[in-house]
Amino acid sequence: MKILAVSAVIIGLDQLTKTLIKNSLTLCLFYDRDSVPVIENFFHFTFIKNSGMAFGLNFPGGIYFFTTASFILTCVLLWMLWKERYNSIYIRFALALIIGGAIGNLIDRILYGEVVDFLDFMIGDYHWYIFNIADAAVSVGMTILVIHTIWFTPKQSDTALSP
Repeated sequence: MKILAVSAVIIGLDQLTKTLIKNSLTLCLFYDRDSVPVIENFFHFTFIKNSGMAFGLNFPGGIYFFTTASFILTCVLLWMLWKERYNSIYIRFALALIIGGAIGNLIDRILYGEVVDFLDFMIGDYHWYIFNIADAAVSVGMTILVIHTIWFTPKQSDTALSP
């Protein structure tokens, strides 16, 4: 399926940017150290490693759970993409973004036991969770899925539900 090229691009960009960050910045233990401002007090490159999942969620033994869950969910998403192969391009594009992001972070979990994050947005003293290209692709893909499902998926009429 040609749409998997989107996933491949996400995986490639994700791994390339993570490699560039690992080779260019020192691991940051605190937000105010070893951070490179791109737009001062708004967007910085800040190299951290995350052994948990999105938004800093973590628990003991989580790396094994997250790796296994990521693998299983990626397989489910590939199956969903196969089922949607003749349907909406928006759904297929969203699934391809999510798959690319999931595989990008799965590669890190398998190879290094943790995920490299580096995109650091802030407003004043408020910092959003530091994330990466894969995380962004998953978030954008999920947003497209939700919007498409809420506003563009045909709804069954009430008469179709009655006996």
